[in-house]
Amino acid sequence: MNRSSALFAVCFTAGALGALVNSLAAHYAGSLGLFGLIGVKLHPPLALAWLYPRLVWGGLWGLVYFFTIGRVRTRRHWVRKGLWVSLLPTAVQLTIVFPNFTSHGMFGLGLGTLTPLAVLLLNGIWGLFTGIFTRAFWGRG
Repeated sequence: MNRSSALFAVCFTAGALGALVNSLAAHYAGSLGLFGLIGVKLHPPLALAWLYPRLVWGGLWGLVYFFTIGRVRTRRHWVRKGLWVSLLPTAVQLTIVFPNFTSHGMFGLGLGTLTPLAVLLLNGIWGLFTGIFTRAFWGRG
């Protein structure tokens, strides 16, 4: 396996692990009532049927992240690039998923006025940990 293919696989894995951390944060923030404090009605269950698709999508977004660090000259600021890439799934969630695949409307405002902020923060967690895991798995190579 060449180095580029290996990094591609690392990015998918790091994206899936970032999604795991994101999912745990979403679940516990809902369970502890943190979302309720800001008026957002998110209470995701920690069930396999909810978790598996999130891990797959996290891995797929990790492949998008690969394009920001795929070339040797661009392998710097791993975490910062993860945070920038996290804006893409945020935009997709707010403008495509919520209005077209749920009854929560544009930006998920049916869940509460601050839903876009909650989605932005949760996806920021994904980007942060995707950058951290990718850098940790890839090492200095």
